[in-house]
Amino acid sequence: MNFDDFKGHIYLIDDDPSICRSLSFTLTTSRYSVQTFDGPTNFLRDSLPISPSVILLDMRMPDMPGIALQQKLVDMGRNTPIIFISGESQPTEIIEAMKLGAIDFLLKPFGMEILLSTIEKALDKDRRSQSELVKNLDMRQRFERLTEKEQEICRLMVRGYGNKEISEINGSAPATVKLHRSRVLEKMGCETLPELIAITFDDKGTQYDFFSADVS
Repeated sequence: MNFDDFKGHIYLIDDDPSICRSLSFTLTTSRYSVQTFDGPTNFLRDSLPISPSVILLDMRMPDMPGIALQQKLVDMGRNTPIIFISGESQPTEIIEAMKLGAIDFLLKPFGMEILLSTIEKALDKDRRSQSELVKNLDMRQRFERLTEKEQEICRLMVRGYGNKEISEINGSAPATVKLHRSRVLEKMGCETLPELIAITFDDKGTQYDFFSADVS
């Protein structure tokens, strides 16, 4: 598969070899890269995180139930979207899987159209999650370029404090505060205070925690 044709990566975990062969062929033909695993144990041992990706996960397997693997991945902080594919499952299992964040629960036999549609939904979620992670990391890296004093002043700036108020809070001379403010804007890649305030929030409108931390 050429890199330009890459639509996303699929981890297919199912102990039925015929299912793995059939789905792997169809998904590869549909321009996905596919890795197959005959059970959760092999997946945990051999898989490497790739993005964007999705896990197609059977529920009934000898070495570990699918729901147990899902819980283990949640505990590990590995947030690859999961689509369950199962021949039979109890309602309580389906409910638990969805509570743990599964994208969908498809009962075998299922149509390829619904599978491909669900895969695209899962991959889109993973793309957005990774984009937010990179953005958050980039913002944290910018913030960590500030000196300790600049970080303190940056937090006060985004809370709306002016030079005089910041001077009274941290005991610095107003001229020194003005210099720090200028350096904060420069290091954070902003030209104005409103621009600085805007970039401290993620796409969901939640302020990054390192900006909202208490100022000593």
